[in-house]
Amino acid sequence: MRLKGNLFRLLSHATLIVIMFFPAVSSMAAESYLVFFGTYTRPGQSKGIYVSRFDAVKGRLENPELAAEAVNPSFLAIHPSRPFLYAVGDTVAINGKKTGAASAFSIDQATGKLVLLNRQSTGGIGPCHVSLDHAGRCALVANYGDGSCASLPVKADGTLGEAGSVVRHHGAGVNAKRQEGPHAHSINPSPDNRFAFAADLGLDKIMVYRLDSAKAALAPNDPPFAAVPPGSGPRHMAFHPGGKFTYVINEMLCTVTAFRYDAAAGALEPVQTASTQPAGTAVLPSYSTAEAQVHPNGKFLYGSNRGHDTIAIFAIDEHSGLLKLMLNEPSGGETPRNFSLDPTGRWLLAANEKSGNVAVFAVDPDAGSLKATGQSVAIGSPVCVKFLRSRNP
Repeated sequence: MRLKGNLFRLLSHATLIVIMFFPAVSSMAAESYLVFFGTYTRPGQSKGIYVSRFDAVKGRLENPELAAEAVNPSFLAIHPSRPFLYAVGDTVAINGKKTGAASAFSIDQATGKLVLLNRQSTGGIGPCHVSLDHAGRCALVANYGDGSCASLPVKADGTLGEAGSVVRHHGAGVNAKRQEGPHAHSINPSPDNRFAFAADLGLDKIMVYRLDSAKAALAPNDPPFAAVPPGSGPRHMAFHPGGKFTYVINEMLCTVTAFRYDAAAGALEPVQTASTQPAGTAVLPSYSTAEAQVHPNGKFLYGSNRGHDTIAIFAIDEHSGLLKLMLNEPSGGETPRNFSLDPTGRWLLAANEKSGNVAVFAVDPDAGSLKATGQSVAIGSPVCVKFLRSRNP
């Protein structure tokens, strides 16, 4: 009986140890993501949207596979709660008229393969950016070619309906070559889903719209816009997780403008414009910026420098939202168009368009610094990176 009792106690202790450590092991094992890559489709380089699996414990990115053939799926958005993906960049003929198009896909969450659900007109020319409202009820699209924005309803089956609204921007900027007219470059919902903000490169303005996601409707806000310095060329926007600040990266002058955000009024107040280049660096004609993202902990802002081929890393003052450029990390290739922080905040994947590769960096969440892991996968003309938690780690 004493032997049986001792054996029981030993087994109990072993079980307790397993119980204590199993949740952490399970959590680590579950940190596996599908990563989707939008591309420019060029003969012999890319055929559409690609997918890879990413191990967020080891920082390992598998070689990508074709998820779906598509024409120039340059920017992607994933539904916040359902297995649907949306892409823009294609031009199609609808009712005999050529128009920009948004495509809806269903996602096989085990393999990452995509099935086309439908295509819908974006109501404009040259769609370059798409996002989903936080409820997943409508897709927001920026049409670069004619400076317009559209909101399209997302139906229960994931398909896109006809645009609930299309708004066209008017005017020009100070750079006659690049800003001869409006060029909407991105559109994003506010954290509370009440507003949508469209960065227009041609106007040097962030247009502000009231958003009714249930009706997929946009209406001009009061105030209707916020401005960046003339000739800046605003491109992409990133909200701070605290909701009090937002950051707009300016393509043409290689800068970032920090705004204080009034959530009640949907108003943006510029408080700072900072260079994405190291001090003393001349902004060459071949230089431009592309993507901006805030770290999930709210301490750092990252921005991509094309031509200079670096990722700029800024420290964010938690009280004022002001930026301080800390360093510029080489992007691991040529022309870093887009990048994405993984949901854990421990890794950054940089899509280098010209060199045709995606490089993996380890992120120090305390210091904000990036460290090249030496990993790089080949993808033809990658221009967008999006994460989705995998069902099959």
